[in-house]
Amino acid sequence: MVGITGVGSGIDIDSIVKAMVNAEKAPKEAQLARLEKSTTTKFSALGQLKSALSEFQTALKALSDFSLFEKRTASSSDTSALTLSATKNALPGTYQIEVGRLATASKVASATVGSGFSSGAGEEVFTVKLGVDDAGTEVRIAAGSDLASTRDQLNAALKDKGISVNIVGNPGTGESRLVYSSTKTGAGEDVIVTGSGSLAALDVDGTQALNSTDPASAGYITQAADAQFSIDGLALTSASNSVTGAIPEVTLELLTKTEANKPLTVSVGQNSTGVTDAVNKFVEAYNKLIKTSNQLTSVVSVGDGKPPVAGGLVGDATVRNVLSAVRNQLVNPVNGQGDLRVLADLGIVTEKDGTLKVDADKLKVAVEGNFEAVGAFFAGESGLMQRLDKSIDGFIKTGGVLEQRMNGLQSTIKDIDKQKENLNLRIDKVQARLYAQFNAMDMLVGQLNQTSDRLTQSLASLPGFVKKDS
Repeated sequence: MVGITGVGSGIDIDSIVKAMVNAEKAPKEAQLARLEKSTTTKFSALGQLKSALSEFQTALKALSDFSLFEKRTASSSDTSALTLSATKNALPGTYQIEVGRLATASKVASATVGSGFSSGAGEEVFTVKLGVDDAGTEVRIAAGSDLASTRDQLNAALKDKGISVNIVGNPGTGESRLVYSSTKTGAGEDVIVTGSGSLAALDVDGTQALNSTDPASAGYITQAADAQFSIDGLALTSASNSVTGAIPEVTLELLTKTEANKPLTVSVGQNSTGVTDAVNKFVEAYNKLIKTSNQLTSVVSVGDGKPPVAGGLVGDATVRNVLSAVRNQLVNPVNGQGDLRVLADLGIVTEKDGTLKVDADKLKVAVEGNFEAVGAFFAGESGLMQRLDKSIDGFIKTGGVLEQRMNGLQSTIKDIDKQKENLNLRIDKVQARLYAQFNAMDMLVGQLNQTSDRLTQSLASLPGFVKKDS
């Protein structure tokens, strides 16, 4: 509304202008609304199709990776006592394993010394070995070092040797001793410490046990020893609890001693479960693609007198092209894989609605009985998954068919917004023009009415004028 209108003529100018403006605006506005709705619907539908295709492509890539078929499963009947891992070259097999003893590292204690212990007036040397054949590491101790300082100097020098040193004290007597702990397991890896001068009081022969009758003596707390275990009754040893070489391409992690005559069962096998899971995910992703495509291209009747509900891509050539490319590859036999040439040979068949169904028992027989052929069927350059991936990649890759179409629809939506802005500007001008015209008419009518009133008054004042009764 522009000010107060219709005063001169008594006409409802606002209603007239509003009706004329709406008549001018409504057709174009309705056209843009229809175009915006159809464009947005199609954009959303293409997004749903692209999402389903991307999920399908992810499943294809997982099943096309040869590493899936190279993996080996490794299981233990008691993972608290033993775990294992296997490389892709490990042969399938089942073994009975008993663990009689874990490999241990050396821990030794020096003889006790009083609280006032101090190294000599000059620099003195410790020689620390791991085993009698080790050349040893010389650690020079500064003159006048107390036990704590001696410990710190030892730790600084031995930190890269896998040996740490601490102090254990007796609160009752005030005496203390150095305790050396090694991280290296296996027989013959005992810590042996020889000190010069006053440090000789802290010598340790790690091959000798602490003297039970002399609580102040030096010796080992734990002696370094090999692990003892058996595989299928064959007695074996290992310097480490992480055992390699006992079973080719398999690493055993010994965690604790097992009960006598109660061996653990460990198994090494092909990755049948992983492959089966990947096949099922492929089928699920394919079925989602089919159901999404059906939903986007269907026309559903909703009752008498009501328009049917149509999917966003009814009659769309892109959907037909995608599904045609995928189905052509599904029915195209894979060459050179023995009895496995089509999906039906693995128990995967097509239902009436176009989706796939898996016969779990038949798939299990194929995977467990012909594992390498299943791998060749799905994976590799000529495998089914690679061919399927190539058939859809052009649609969903960056710059592909779907992205180009969606970019075009986004441009259309932006153009619609621009047209709406232009329409509003034009309608504002139309409204302003109509108000100007009607207000000018209203002013003219008002002036004419005023002139008429003045003439009537003038005539009424003339002599002999007789006003007729109405």
